[in-house]
Amino acid sequence: MKETTFYNSLLIAWFALALIVFIALYFISAPYGRHARKGWGYSIGSKMAWIIMESPSPIVFALCFIFGDVRISAVAIIFLALYEAHYIHRAFIYPFSLRGAERHMPLSIIAFGFIFNLMNGYLNGRYIFTFSGGYPNSWLLDPRFILGVTLFIVGYIINRQSDQELRGLRKPGESGYKICNGSFYRWVSCPNYLGEITIWTGWALATWSIAGLAFAFWTVANLLPRARANHAWYKRTFPDYPPERKALLPRIW
Repeated sequence: MKETTFYNSLLIAWFALALIVFIALYFISAPYGRHARKGWGYSIGSKMAWIIMESPSPIVFALCFIFGDVRISAVAIIFLALYEAHYIHRAFIYPFSLRGAERHMPLSIIAFGFIFNLMNGYLNGRYIFTFSGGYPNSWLLDPRFILGVTLFIVGYIINRQSDQELRGLRKPGESGYKICNGSFYRWVSCPNYLGEITIWTGWALATWSIAGLAFAFWTVANLLPRARANHAWYKRTFPDYPPERKALLPRIW
């Protein structure tokens, strides 16, 4: 089987699986973080769990760049820089910024996250650096690229700032959850998820690829139900939770 045939079949299956996961997550909250619960098998510390889950993506994407067939261009370098900036932080910096008593994550969730990141790294990296045939430098002036990169950067800032706000709620050694009222948390319960969705929506637009669209679709499929579950959890847990605050989209939902 040619790699292109394998790649296209994999891409179709990836969309189908995302739809299944999206539906399932409306009924079952993934058992980590505030939704952690027993009955999901052996678990390990969250710091190591995040590293294991997230590291395949920057590694595979970088390998696709190194062994890709297209001529290196300014556009390719920008895509590499954007992707790696996000995932190097997510895999190797973010886990060590977590405060409070270390929580645990089931191996089943870690395995799923590992596969998710492996697939996205391969599908996006292989397309951009091989199957696309290369992006010409004129793509730098294309409105899709400009808007997409802008969305990526805006989403990245929202995501990072929101994570910092959450981190600041806990002093070293503290555990438990509190209501966050700073920055974008004034409007939504999960601005970090809003930032993540904005990042990969921008990515899909900037790369103008089915692989990028698949990544954006997966991000929504995973995080939209999670935001809904988190919002409901906050409202159940804190009687004084701001009633005007929405789950993910300010003043809408």
